[in-house]
Amino acid sequence: MKIIVINGPNLNMLGIREPEIYGSENYSALEGLIRETCDAEGIEVEIFQSNHEGAIVDAIQGAHGRVDGIVINPAAYTHTSIAILDALKAVGLPAVEVHISDPETREEFRRVSYAGLACIKTIVGLGIEGYRQAILFLKG
Repeated sequence: MKIIVINGPNLNMLGIREPEIYGSENYSALEGLIRETCDAEGIEVEIFQSNHEGAIVDAIQGAHGRVDGIVINPAAYTHTSIAILDALKAVGLPAVEVHISDPETREEFRRVSYAGLACIKTIVGLGIEGYRQAILFLKG
């Protein structure tokens, strides 16, 4: 099995950006958790992060025919990007949406998830542990 983990804007700032919301672990710790989980489960993984919507769309489209599933945290684009939703629908791969915090407990505008409309599961509020849960869910 091969998956791609796609992270959106500002996730590269983990540990710096609002640690009271996103925790104190940095992006390297997140990458380590993802790789450790995939190694233990015999899953090949590619990790991608971008602050640019088009690059995220390109990564989703590039996954078509190459991977078996997608773990995606579109970050702020969750609430704004129909382009990411359309890309997820276009590739037709099972996708799990992850959010480190729980958007439902935050500002009103964060309660809409366009990307989630194309995902088979959404995991929220577990910190970076949510990524492990998403990977294990995709593996089935």
